[in-house]
Amino acid sequence: MPQQLEFFDIPSPCRGVCQSDIRGYCLGCLRSRDERFQWMKMSDMQKREVLRLCHQRRLIRNRRAVEKDQADPQQDSLF
Repeated sequence: MPQQLEFFDIPSPCRGVCQSDIRGYCLGCLRSRDERFQWMKMSDMQKREVLRLCHQRRLIRNRRAVEKDQADPQQDSLF
């Protein structure tokens, strides 16, 4: 597969949260510790792959949140 030429740098997905969840992924950008530390050394192809993985992780996290909300019925207020 030919590599696509990049005319602009691929920006870091960092959102400035910089806290890890129990799986080791950043709560803001969903990158692993290694992905965060190696970002500046990665090729554009590697960066695109990390962005794809982050997108996938975000979809999974959002799906789990929806499933959790549906599983936990909320009690109506009495007032």
